[in-house]
Parts: sequence; C-alpha cells; structure tokens
Amino acid sequence: MIAYGFIEYGGPDTQAFLDLPVAEPGPGQILVAVHAAGVNPADWKVRAGNRKSTVHITLPAVLGREVAGTVVRVGSGVDGFSTGDAVFGATASGHGGYAQYTLLDAAGAAPKPETVSWAVAATLPVAAGTAYDALHGLSVVAGNTVLVLGAGGGVGSSVLQLARAESIDVLAVASAGKREWIESLGAEFVASGPDYVDSISRSVDGIVDLVGGDTLRAAAEKTGAPIVSVADPLLAAQWGGSGAERDRTTAAFTRLAELVSSGVLRPRIEHVFPLERAGEALALVENGHVLGKVVVEVR
Repeated sequence: MIAYGFIEYGGPDTQAFLDLPVAEPGPGQILVAVHAAGVNPADWKVRAGNRKSTVHITLPAVLGREVAGTVVRVGSGVDGFSTGDAVFGATASGHGGYAQYTLLDAAGAAPKPETVSWAVAATLPVAAGTAYDALHGLSVVAGNTVLVLGAGGGVGSSVLQLARAESIDVLAVASAGKREWIESLGAEFVASGPDYVDSISRSVDGIVDLVGGDTLRAAAEKTGAPIVSVADPLLAAQWGGSGAERDRTTAAFTRLAELVSSGVLRPRIEHVFPLERAGEALALVENGHVLGKVVVEVR
C-alpha cells in the first residue's frame, strides 16, 4: 500500500511517501480501507519527537491518528463488525491514518451513520472526542461559564458547539481572524494576546486549555477556576487541574456520531487534500492558523 509518514524524528524534511505491506488484523482488530483521515497538530508533534513518552512507533512511521473507512478484514475475537461495514475510529497503536489501509482496535471503532460523510467521520475521534472529554471533565452545568483558550481550531470549535447545546456560556479566546466563526457558534469572543485576560470581566467556572504556557498561566492566575488542559497538563496541575481523560471507545465514538447526525455538532472542514498532497495538509495544520479541520481524502 501507499502511505505517507516520516523516516526519522525531526522536521517536515523527514516526511516521505512509503511503500508498505498491508497489515493483517490481530486479535480484536479490524483492517480498514481508508476513505478519509483527519489531520491534527498531534501528527506533527509525533513526527517532531515531542510525544515519544506516550506514542510508541517503529520507524518509518505512518502519520495520522483518526480515519473513516470500510472494513476489509476482521481479526479473531471481534464482535459487532463485519467486512463491508462503514466505520470510523482511532488507529491502532503503531499504525497511521495517512494510508490506503490501516488497523483499528475494534474497541476504538464505531459504525459510521449514512448521514455522516466520510470526511466528517474522520474528524471525530481526535478533535471532537477531545472536546467532549475535556468539557465534561470540568463537570460544568447549564448556566455556568467556561473559558476556552485556543477556541478557533477543531477541538475548540467543538467545545463551543457542545457547550451551547448544554446551555453553558463560553468565553472564547482566539485570534481576530476567527471572531466571526466563534460568534456564529454562540460564544463570546476574546481577542488573544499578552493582555487578553484584561478583557475577562466576569467569573469563570472552568477552563478548557488548548494553548498552554503563558496563556494558561494568565487564565489560572486571573480566574482561579478548575482546569482541564489538552496542551499543558503539567502546568495545569500546578493549579490543581489535569489533562483531558480520553474515552476512545465504541460507545464514546457512537455518541459523537449521534451528536453530528442530530445537528448538535457540526465539524467545520476547512480543507480537503488528496493523499498525494498529504504533506501540504500537515504543513497547513503545523502553521497553526487553520479554522476548523483539515482532512486527507484517500479514496
């Protein structure tokens, strides 16, 4: 099969197209013919070597952690999935999504509803899943206010939509170019910058952090609110916060698909690239100024 990945840790110059054998599904796994793969900041961070302690790979490695596709083969001990099923999910450990085929753990895959496109389904496991888990990790309820740091990307915009569906108010910190998009999702826009906290004039019941560093530190010192940080859990822990506890199960992904089908969650796909241009797709995300999601379309 053709795949796109990296041959050693480092910058974009380590990326390359790879000619690899199609893997056989092991016990509890399914082999999927990939239709679409989501592109996330975590992809380039893995390539750069920033996730060595949590993401275990063998070089050369295929990029990407989320896909939607058709089941081709089913490993032993798998119930609920059959050849020909349309599915989506997180790739199995050691396998990537920018490829013609990949492996999923059946426990981390879910049926793709007909009402959800391949491209949209491919964006759910990482961005929408992280948003759902981060928001609910705060235990906020209707009428509360959540401060979202880095609200304009795939995770942040999903947090905004999920919060609105539960009548939770949101103060959304992002760059000026994302203001219209953020306000269309029902959130109150706060312009990012070194003094952004000066614009926060009301109490906050929780913080979803997608930026980390000084941006998180300023919010913690200003509000004293509980924190769930995707970007900087170690820093969040200094204020009693934590990272986002991810739920990558069939039940969790099925719930996300239902939220899309019902119109509660509307992932915004900003760009779709063919597999032949996967490097361009990742470069766009690595530059850090994309509204919504970027997808690699394989077939």
